[in-house]
Amino acid sequence: MPAQKTSSSSYLADLERDGFVVVKSIVSKERLELLREASGRVEKMARAGQWPHIRTVGKQFPPWDSTPEKGIWGVQHLMKPDLPGCDIFADMYFSEEVLSIVRELLQCDDDDLVMELFNMLVRPDSDFELRWHRDDIPATATAEEEMDRLGHPAFHAQYNFALWDDRSLVLVPGSHKRARTETERSADPFEKVLPNQLVVHLEPGDIAFYNNNILHRGVYDCSKERVTLHGSVGHAGGSKLRARNVLQHGIGAWVDKVDFSNMKDGDRRRAEAMRARLVRMGGESGEVGYSLQG
Repeated sequence: MPAQKTSSSSYLADLERDGFVVVKSIVSKERLELLREASGRVEKMARAGQWPHIRTVGKQFPPWDSTPEKGIWGVQHLMKPDLPGCDIFADMYFSEEVLSIVRELLQCDDDDLVMELFNMLVRPDSDFELRWHRDDIPATATAEEEMDRLGHPAFHAQYNFALWDDRSLVLVPGSHKRARTETERSADPFEKVLPNQLVVHLEPGDIAFYNNNILHRGVYDCSKERVTLHGSVGHAGGSKLRARNVLQHGIGAWVDKVDFSNMKDGDRRRAEAMRARLVRMGGESGEVGYSLQG
């Protein structure tokens, strides 16, 4: 059944308890419209085969094909310098609207923040579903292996920021703190309903932060318009623990070329420092491979 959360004075408490939290209407109508226009142009390019960094229908995890013949369900690398509108997306990623919440959730200050990913999730050309998963724990993991990974701090704030109404994220609240139950472990990977699951409802301008190792899936309806910005911000304490989840997407090939010169001085300094921490993480991590297959 659908679930919607209201604003809280303590987003962290909700995130720790449930594994996700929804914050209502974080940007002005003007900024929302600007992001819609920029996203619409990018989506059109991607569907026409004019942007190779896409998520293709039929494949859940990277690497993806660079051609859209099978349809797309996402667009990668919104801050890559040769993407039209990349400055608009960078302004949003490094904005105080987003990072003020991130600092509360990670219990840190700007000096701990690490630049990670900013992508876009869109309406697929045909209905497409993701299987139940945790982003950085394979389905083959034993209960002990799950708990070993879940016992570490998350060291990230991952989010979906909806530009249109979105009911695509389905999750099991509280599952970020425990191993899968026998029912969850034996269920079909595309099981329509698991016990206690919730559909996260985002209205335009809402943002949902969630622990990426919560048990979750995506259900994408080709008949409903969807543009949701999908990002993550890291904590410097994560180091190699976060490296594979981030670097598997190929951000290291272009991150040093991002131009922050048009940002306000404070935002620019913060962005440059966050990028420097990402570059340092990449230099320390070496070859990272891929978190999941399929």
